[in-house]
Amino acid sequence: MTSSSAPSRKALSKIACNRLQKELVEWQVNPPAGFKHKVTDNLQRWIIEVNGAPGTLYANETYQLQVDFPEHYPMEAPQVDLNFSYSHSFCDLCYFLVLFGQVIFLPPAPLHPHIYSNGHICLDILYDSWSPAMTVSSVCISILSMLSSSTVKQRPADNDRYVKNCRNGRSPKETRWWFHDDKV
Repeated sequence: MTSSSAPSRKALSKIACNRLQKELVEWQVNPPAGFKHKVTDNLQRWIIEVNGAPGTLYANETYQLQVDFPEHYPMEAPQVDLNFSYSHSFCDLCYFLVLFGQVIFLPPAPLHPHIYSNGHICLDILYDSWSPAMTVSSVCISILSMLSSSTVKQRPADNDRYVKNCRNGRSPKETRWWFHDDKV
């Protein structure tokens, strides 16, 4: 997704600016393992490099997170674009988008038991459990943890039914998710 196709953003509120400056300082002092913030002059957009965890199905994969913050962050979730760059030539390029709490992988979505073929992700912190107490670091770690804990690359059992019900542009935020499986 290019920045020209991104939704128009309002300037950050004073609360959002203060919070992001604090998070950026914390990140620079104590970055989460496996993540690197690429310095830009735009506080409202962060570029984060992510390395797949060793010993997982996503090992040796490099990711680029683009995090765009809404006017009222942290009361609203950030928008995140993730570019997967695989070191294996047979793998496809994947993306995901977090749009004010809506998270989807853009095609082709990676095979994962909590990621539907239309890109919707079943991860509670992106919906019912979003909290202003969360930080960029905690969201990044949660997404990487979800990917890393998977033991198989496969679609959810109800993938076809769910995707069919979402054909008319239904947002994952309109879904009544049932968060029951924390083993994958």
